[in-house]
Amino acid sequence: MAAAATMAAAARELVLRAGASDLEEEEGPLGGGPGLQEPLQLGKLDITSDEFILDEVDVHIQANLEDELVKEALKTGVDLRHYSKQVELELQQIEQKSIRDYIQESENIASLHNQITACDAVLERMEQMLGAFQSDLSSISSEIRTLQEQSGAMNIRLRNRQAVRGKLGELVDGLVVPSALVTAILEAPVTEPRFLEQLQELDAKAAAVREQEARGTAACADVRGVLDRLRVKAVTKIREFILQKIYSFRKPMTNYQIPQTALLKYRFFYQFLLGNERATAKEIRDEYVETLSKIYLSYYRSYLGRLMKVQYEEVAEKDDLMGMEDTAKKDILEFFSKPSLRSRNTIFTLGTRGSVISPTELEAPILVPHTAQRGEQRYPFEALFRSQHYALLDNSCREYLFICEFFVVSGPAAHDLFHAVMGRTLSMTLKHLESYLADCYDAIAVFLCIHIVLRFRNIAAKREVPALDRYWEQVLALLWPRFELILEMNVQSVRSTDPQRLGGLDTRPHYITRRYAEFSSALVSINQTIPNERTMQLLGQLQVEVENFVLRVAAEFSSRKEQLVFLINNYDMMLGVLMERATDDSKEVESFQQLLNARTQEFIEELLSPPFGGLVAFVKEAEALIERGQAERLRGEEGMRMLIRGFGSSWKSSVESLSQDVMRSFTNFRNGTSIIQGALTQLIQVYHRFHRVLSQPQLRALPARAELINIHHLMVELKKHKPNF
Repeated sequence: MAAAATMAAAARELVLRAGASDLEEEEGPLGGGPGLQEPLQLGKLDITSDEFILDEVDVHIQANLEDELVKEALKTGVDLRHYSKQVELELQQIEQKSIRDYIQESENIASLHNQITACDAVLERMEQMLGAFQSDLSSISSEIRTLQEQSGAMNIRLRNRQAVRGKLGELVDGLVVPSALVTAILEAPVTEPRFLEQLQELDAKAAAVREQEARGTAACADVRGVLDRLRVKAVTKIREFILQKIYSFRKPMTNYQIPQTALLKYRFFYQFLLGNERATAKEIRDEYVETLSKIYLSYYRSYLGRLMKVQYEEVAEKDDLMGMEDTAKKDILEFFSKPSLRSRNTIFTLGTRGSVISPTELEAPILVPHTAQRGEQRYPFEALFRSQHYALLDNSCREYLFICEFFVVSGPAAHDLFHAVMGRTLSMTLKHLESYLADCYDAIAVFLCIHIVLRFRNIAAKREVPALDRYWEQVLALLWPRFELILEMNVQSVRSTDPQRLGGLDTRPHYITRRYAEFSSALVSINQTIPNERTMQLLGQLQVEVENFVLRVAAEFSSRKEQLVFLINNYDMMLGVLMERATDDSKEVESFQQLLNARTQEFIEELLSPPFGGLVAFVKEAEALIERGQAERLRGEEGMRMLIRGFGSSWKSSVESLSQDVMRSFTNFRNGTSIIQGALTQLIQVYHRFHRVLSQPQLRALPARAELINIHHLMVELKKHKPNF
């Protein structure tokens, strides 16, 4: 049917121009005849329409000509007009049939039309409903925005009200006086914990009321009267409590540290007074200063007086200087003899006195005078000085820390308050020290006191108590000049000593050099802990004077050998004492070691000169000639023979004699042994050099060379004379 329609369309296009009029005449009911009121609407198939585009006709013609049916019709020679009419007739029949079908289905179509109309009505109502719903949604969105704005405004008002409520609550809480606070302040004892808690609450409320009054808060007037009455009651109770504690210090035999510790538990009481009643706070502070100042002064005056009673009875006097002789004093002491003490202080010897600055002794418990008196114990001044100042240091540190914590002060204010309490005690201590030093001639004691002060100053710094710094400086200002004066007096005494006034001469170590050795080693060992350059300078001056003194005494001996023995004994003694306490690299040790070596070498040459002088002189002369190339001028055969035979016959007895002479001359056996070894070593070296001289070509043929002692045999024999200790 589709193919037929296509062919009909093609046929109509082919006969369009030729049969247009015929087609118009033969138009039936389909062509718009009287049988139909309206023409048939063919759409794109209507070729008579003005809307038909002629440009496309050729394309359709060409496409239809290629159709198989059209090709077959053209090949068979079918009349196109007849064929077109036939097709047109078929189309009309089909159209009529289609119309009848539509008419038969008209009811269904009408029903469908009605249904569509009803659907349109339903859809229209749905559209109206949706439109109304959309309108409602728009209004709801607007209402939601309105609600959001209202909610935000309500939140802001809520926050503002909460902030106001918080501040107003704080204000009300700060101003309201609870009944528990009133009851505790009025009725509870000050030692109860709840009184302290409510006192802190009262202090906070009083501060809050003062702050609000400054801002002009009218509600403060309602509670001001109540708070003032509570404040007066609290101040009265606190004043009575603290003054009672302070008065308890005055009781005899009271350990004031106990009430001080008790006061620290209630240090907030003074803070409350300081913030609410400054006049009462000042009264309490002044009463504390007055009471403790008297207590400390009385305690230290009494302790110092009793402490000085256990000092050594025999102390250094102005005549106890290094250069003073002992003869005059011995006669007087023998006539007015005193019972000997169990322990006696020494002037120039350190002994065990240096232990007072050791860490264990420095902070040891203080001395108890009445206990020492019962045990008949005596102590040097430095031990008393340590005990006194350790008690002062310990109590001062405790007092300074108590003042800072209880009276809420620091810096210069704490320093001033401390000196108000301890100033009279410190002044009394300084006056006593100044008075004692005026008649003190014990340089070791003064020097130990200086180092005690230096160590106590470091301890105070570690405890963070700077209040005693000025006192330490004042004490050192008294001790250093006195120490330098005593040292200069000893230097002057050695400088002015006349050896001829010292009595009989002796090659053994002099007692003045022994004094110096003990004294110098004592000061050097103390000074090593905390070096001081001024001390080393003064010791250097003293050393120079002692060296000059030793040379002056040595000059009193007639022979050079005795002079050397005296010098060696004294240098060796001083070096030995110094090396016991001072380090090996100290200036004093190094200086005396050089002096001892030089004098020892000179003594060895002096010792070998009598028995072996000729041999030594020949060796020196021969070596000088050989060095100048004048070996032919050496001695003749007779002189060589005398030297060789003389040495061979006397060397054993000479070595034995010089060994005995050395051991008799030197008090230090170790030093004597060293000198003998040096002498024998030098003798072997000289004899070895003598062998080398005789090995020269000019002397090699001498018959006397056969009498030479073998050098190895000589060394073996000399080893037998080596002393063993």
